[in-house]
Amino acid sequence: MAKRKIDKATLRQRIQELDIDNELKSQLLDAVSEQKKYGLVWEDHKEDAEEELREKIPVLKEDRQLAILSSPRGGQEGANHILIEGDNLHALTALTYTHEGMVDVIYIDPPYNTGNKDFVYNDSFVDSEDGYRHSKWLSFMEKRLHIAKKLLSDRGVIFISIDDNEQANLKLLCDEVFGEENFLASIIWQHSLQPKGYLDTFSLHHNYTIMYKKANYKLVPMERTDEDNKAYSNPDNDPKGPWRSGDVRNALYRPNLIYDIISPSGNIIKPCANGWRWSKETVQEKIRTGEIIFNSDETRIIRKIYLSTLEGRAPETIWFGKDVGTTREGIGELKDIFGKAPFDTPKPIRLLKRIMHFSNQRNATILDFFAGSGTTLHATMQLNAEDGGHRKCILVTNNENNICRDVTYERNKRVINGYTTPKGVEVEGLHNNNLRYYKVDFVPRDLSATGQKELLAASTNILCIKNDLYDEQEMFGSIRLRKHIARYFDDKQGKKMLIIYKVEAIESIVEEIAQMPDDTKIKVYVFSTSNYAMDADFEDVADKVELYAMPAALWNAYKKVLPEKLNAVKEEEENV
Repeated sequence: MAKRKIDKATLRQRIQELDIDNELKSQLLDAVSEQKKYGLVWEDHKEDAEEELREKIPVLKEDRQLAILSSPRGGQEGANHILIEGDNLHALTALTYTHEGMVDVIYIDPPYNTGNKDFVYNDSFVDSEDGYRHSKWLSFMEKRLHIAKKLLSDRGVIFISIDDNEQANLKLLCDEVFGEENFLASIIWQHSLQPKGYLDTFSLHHNYTIMYKKANYKLVPMERTDEDNKAYSNPDNDPKGPWRSGDVRNALYRPNLIYDIISPSGNIIKPCANGWRWSKETVQEKIRTGEIIFNSDETRIIRKIYLSTLEGRAPETIWFGKDVGTTREGIGELKDIFGKAPFDTPKPIRLLKRIMHFSNQRNATILDFFAGSGTTLHATMQLNAEDGGHRKCILVTNNENNICRDVTYERNKRVINGYTTPKGVEVEGLHNNNLRYYKVDFVPRDLSATGQKELLAASTNILCIKNDLYDEQEMFGSIRLRKHIARYFDDKQGKKMLIIYKVEAIESIVEEIAQMPDDTKIKVYVFSTSNYAMDADFEDVADKVELYAMPAALWNAYKKVLPEKLNAVKEEEENV
């Protein structure tokens, strides 16, 4: 039977005539009215992690027993890294407050949705026979990528590893989320070298890493090697150094660039079919400076491209295993640490170091919210050790089969503290690093005064992460603080943060601030049931403080990404 088409006006009229709930009718009309012309269309699926956010607000709770403080004061002495155990949708929601617009590099290696028990949706594996296999995966990824985009800085870049099962879908999804104009490359990584023994299909040796940028990102060239430079020489002892010959032809026909060139001895060199690369005046200047020379019989011109003018080389879209490592290399790295490989497909450290190269910032913030075996943090710390950088890394993973605690955390604990390989080789620890372990926790999504107090009390760890400040002090000037009233953090290197839970304490705190030197402003988070941060109370010390109303500051970030509450009951935002 031929498919019958109905125009949208007729379809809207049919929907209006249906005897159904008005809310459902409204949703159907909205769906028909959407003007999408090109791109992915899939059925959205409810996800338990998202449904939980309709009634709860995620916070982060530190497990202090697992903190690794190799460089206790952090700051310039060492980098502070974070590992978050929990569903990454919940963790990303929390990070919208701490890191919105602050992440320089995101690398993720999500489930590839092969149908072979690698992708869990709502606590069930999605197998190859599931008719909604692709739409479930797209629903899962879209929610997370939208938040990831918010976290990227305006010069940030994201890398996503994937294979053929979802590569085409992921490319279209990322075109929608990040913008097709921000696509940079689909990089082919040679993850294995050994030919497979089967003969009935292709021996698979690669997967993909797709790369998208934010608006102000500038592509970082690769460093040049001796192999890249072997074509450069200096046969004429040019004082500008080694050079190679370059093209002088124009790629497209330009009639204004068609002219004869006269050699020093008067020979005439006819123009190329499309004309020369430059104007006649520019060519004459290049001849004068020696950038353009003639061959021995003066029948053609030679353009010099000087090695000294090249800042690097263009990065390639094929990354060979010999250059960036293979899965086997990643497995070997885990075996050196654990004596066995507790993870099937770890990425090699060299691959992650290549990815981090594209940030070109030694103080970059790096995020991996499918952390797996924790290679991203290992590579971050190793790269810092090699080039003196101060990169900070955030890892997020669930604890399925105890992977977060027993693999991700344990691996990097040993990397920081040092370990012995199965062959008895002592590996010195990367001591100039701290690692703090957090678990996703929740408070009720309740914006009453009582609910807001509970949210603020549970947000202290989030404020420490946001300000990269963890050194709590018992005294604030001459005041001994009680934790349910106020808490004070000071790293003794210039960063100070005060959290006030009880407004009754403001008067005495202001008096203490007035006695303090003006060397550094104190960030003050003060409890308020609105966006008003008690500015009038701090008027006398306004030049010494930066005020923030809490939990309003937190809620204002969260509400951009939280789903609507159940039963479509909206929070009373005027109270926050």
